[in-house]
Amino acid sequence: MRYSGILLPVSSLPSPYGIGTFSKSARDFVDMLVLAGQHYWQILPLGPTGYGDSPYQSFSAFAGNPYFIDLDTLIDEGLLKKEEAEGVDFGEDDTKVDYQKLYENRFRVLRLAFGRSDFETSEDYRKFADDSKDWLPDYSLFMALKKAQGGRSFLEWPDELRLRDPETLKDARKKYQEEIRFYNFLQYEFSVQWKALKGYANAKGIRIIGDIPIYVSADSSDFWTHPEMFRVDRDNIPVAVAGCPPDAFSADGQLWGNPLYNWEYHEQTGFAWWKRRIGHCLDLYDVVRVDHFRGFDEYYSVPYGDRTAVNGKWMPGPGMKLFRALAENAKVTSGSIIAEDLGFLTPTVIQLVKDSGFPGMKVIEFAFDSRDTGSGYLPYGYTRNTVVYTGTHDNQTLKSWYEDELQGADKKMADDYLGLKGMTSEQVVWQFIRMAMESVSDTCVIPMQDYLCLGSEARMNHPSTTGGNWCWRLGKGQFTEEVAARIRRLTELSGRCPRS
Repeated sequence: MRYSGILLPVSSLPSPYGIGTFSKSARDFVDMLVLAGQHYWQILPLGPTGYGDSPYQSFSAFAGNPYFIDLDTLIDEGLLKKEEAEGVDFGEDDTKVDYQKLYENRFRVLRLAFGRSDFETSEDYRKFADDSKDWLPDYSLFMALKKAQGGRSFLEWPDELRLRDPETLKDARKKYQEEIRFYNFLQYEFSVQWKALKGYANAKGIRIIGDIPIYVSADSSDFWTHPEMFRVDRDNIPVAVAGCPPDAFSADGQLWGNPLYNWEYHEQTGFAWWKRRIGHCLDLYDVVRVDHFRGFDEYYSVPYGDRTAVNGKWMPGPGMKLFRALAENAKVTSGSIIAEDLGFLTPTVIQLVKDSGFPGMKVIEFAFDSRDTGSGYLPYGYTRNTVVYTGTHDNQTLKSWYEDELQGADKKMADDYLGLKGMTSEQVVWQFIRMAMESVSDTCVIPMQDYLCLGSEARMNHPSTTGGNWCWRLGKGQFTEEVAARIRRLTELSGRCPRS
């Protein structure tokens, strides 16, 4: 079967409270996806964000972002008053997320709801807590301690906390028990609201594509709780961190700073943590896109403390041993995971994607390099078991990419390939979308910004930069029935939904 979907982060949904949430606007978006003949809604990672506001640098691989808890739902439940939510400054610009104001004000409102909740008396909460016992107690303690430590990275905490001295942690659980209860409440509300939204989407025939980073953040409860899972020294300090080598785009490479997995340890445990993680994700989502799939074949290891990625080296990853272990979960099938296999691919990476059976990714914006017509990103080279995108969250919007970034021979190549000469900006964008939709790939996902023909103001992320990213938001009423009808017609013509 051929399917298509739209990429829109939850944070980008319309909302009167500063950021997109699991709200009526989210359900309205699902309804518009149905109207547009779509099968998938793809989102970005849902974890709580840390420094830089990136969903790929989360405080936990299992927890959810409290910002996405819908305040109107809390009002309906009697946990908030309308004026308490409306009287808070979450930012002045409805087209951008103001993370600073969210950080300063959102938790103050959520604490009011927490103070009025008797969530712990609920049988549903007790089941949630039991199902989450492998991560929730440590996560909530981690967040309570982080608040007590002024938000500092746990790597800067006193050693008795950083190294998890049992007596110190016992005292901390008692001292910060109310703060721990608050974070338990937030995770429970997140879970309840997300399950309700996902259930609504699934009932309408819309499946959710989630997204997980391969690595955990250096400042995460996962690393703090389980240092043995990572490459650390005797003091639980990383000996090396993740990154990417220098290339044509970055002379110093990319220094991500994430702790690297101790794959020997994971193999000895039968990849138990990874089984829990992927199982958790497949409870949250219908399909999971795994970021930086290459890292399972080989990963780039940069000495801890280096300021650039120049001195890194490639190290062997777990390969198919990991995926054979994950396949013990019946939910892990060739259709339940998407392999983000972008960038420079070695023969062994290509073979790993093939052996796994997972679909890889194709990106239209990577296709037009006049020096290399055999890159594999031009549609004539696609295979069916792939997911094609015009661009991802890391790319410029189609409109600005074509008008501002595509130059010279590369632009002429695109013009000749699609017959773009003389077309308007909107016609050009839709011609690229048509090429993706009509490709042989089983699945096609288009960012919402491209369907709306938006420019650089709607870009989601500039890789290797901090500040000003992850902010774009869809305007209320911007996704119109007229746009949905146009999407549906193209979807029908591409054989990706039944004709109406």
